[in-house]
Amino acid sequence: MNNSRPKARISRALGIPLTRKCVKYFERRPFPPGVHGRGRRKTSDYQVRLLEKQRLRHQYNISEAQMRRAFDDAHRSEGKTGENMVVLLERRLDATVLRAGLARSIYQARQQVAHGHFTVDGKKVDRPSYRLKPGQIVEVRESSRDKTPFQVAAAGAHVDGPTPPYLSTVLEELRTTVIREPLRPEIPVICDEQLVVEFYAR
Repeated sequence: MNNSRPKARISRALGIPLTRKCVKYFERRPFPPGVHGRGRRKTSDYQVRLLEKQRLRHQYNISEAQMRRAFDDAHRSEGKTGENMVVLLERRLDATVLRAGLARSIYQARQQVAHGHFTVDGKKVDRPSYRLKPGQIVEVRESSRDKTPFQVAAAGAHVDGPTPPYLSTVLEELRTTVIREPLRPEIPVICDEQLVVEFYAR
């Protein structure tokens, strides 16, 4: 059983490839799954907003409760709620591990964090949802560095373009430092976050 198949179906339903492996499946069949996938279906405003919310949620591989919490926190902050929400999600430890090139996908990043392979400022953190602050240093634990996935990461296998400017990463040392908070235009997620705000604000 190929584990990327279910993710490929989700990718097609959302209209975006969720992993690098999904890209080839998505490009081959870029329409939603099911017998009516190719047909044109009229979508309601609610469905459009729901789809956008699901797109954002799946790109960070989080639960509905975590998504709602990010919205509520963003809504309480100054500035644009949608941009604040994406920035809060991007500050998650698992998202940072992915962006730094220390994992090949958000799924692997979440698993590796949950299994206790990372430290923040020298202390083990096993919560993927942990929110990082500027100045904090994320490293692979000494005892995990010889494991194959991290050796692969140290060789640069997961780097897909330049590292985001809000991180300073030394891959061969399996370490990244959060320089500052990310700005929305720098965050590589495909989403019209205003539609997500409208979904929750209804």
